[in-house]
Amino acid sequence: MSANSSAPNVALPTDKELVLKVIPLPADCNANGDIFGGWVMAQVDLAGSVVPARYVDGRMATVAVNQFIFKQPVRVGDILSFFAEVTRIGNTSITVQVEVYAERFRAQGQYVKVTEASLTYVAIDEGGKPRPIRRN
Repeated sequence: MSANSSAPNVALPTDKELVLKVIPLPADCNANGDIFGGWVMAQVDLAGSVVPARYVDGRMATVAVNQFIFKQPVRVGDILSFFAEVTRIGNTSITVQVEVYAERFRAQGQYVKVTEASLTYVAIDEGGKPRPIRRN
């Protein structure tokens, strides 16, 4: 997850919903002192599931990570903001775009886009089989 850490300050999105805020801790670091990519991926999966849960009305499972881009490293103490929006609703699945912005611990009020991802979730029944998503 090494990248140029002098990225310019960016504005937070206004067309997506803020679904999660979290601060990574020292236990979430890799040997280089940056936050594990897998930790970031787990948080993105949680954030990505928030909006589809409103449509699915029951159980769902992550079935695909269509794209995952680490743009900047995440550091201990960063305040991470996860924004999500539904980009596609199929018969049994929903695709979500998630963008993650870091407010650096030592640069409060300045944001850097650190990660973006596209994930697909599928509505499942109690037996774990895909089921239709009800349309309103």
